[in-house]
Amino acid sequence: MSQQIVPAGGGTSTGVGGGLAVQKGSRALAETESHDYVSIVIAGQMFGIPVLQVQDVLGAQRITRIPLAPPEVAGSLNLRGRIVTAIDLRTRLHLPKRTDGGESMSVVVDQGGESYSLLVDNVGEVLSLSAATLERNPATLASAWREVSVGIHRLDGSLLILLDVARLLDFAKVDAA
Repeated sequence: MSQQIVPAGGGTSTGVGGGLAVQKGSRALAETESHDYVSIVIAGQMFGIPVLQVQDVLGAQRITRIPLAPPEVAGSLNLRGRIVTAIDLRTRLHLPKRTDGGESMSVVVDQGGESYSLLVDNVGEVLSLSAATLERNPATLASAWREVSVGIHRLDGSLLILLDVARLLDFAKVDAA
């Protein structure tokens, strides 16, 4: 039997008090629930980042190299007076370096109260996708991508790989491997 959250006190809810309660017998929320993702492109592959974690989208930025940093750390940049660590997603996802001479864009995300700039080839649009169409990672997905992905969405003619920002920024696993 499916459940739906409704104001307490109405219908056949099982809650107590004036908050929200769970009503049994209605359509499942997961069927109609959608999530918004900022689409990004890296080496021709489309990825998605939860829109609520994205703070800013920037064009090419001046990045200062950080000595002895892990290879995934491209350096740091100054974002309105804040020092932000820039992460090269091509390196993090084991993709070849960019050869077309194009400038990387930055998607600034918040993780654990810190800001990080994810360097990508291009930023697309915000996609609102149904939770019902989310699929598990296919077994054929590269292991480096599986480690940082929460699943996929099949779009018209392409595959959107959803990234888990926390796992994407967890370099301890990468160093241990």
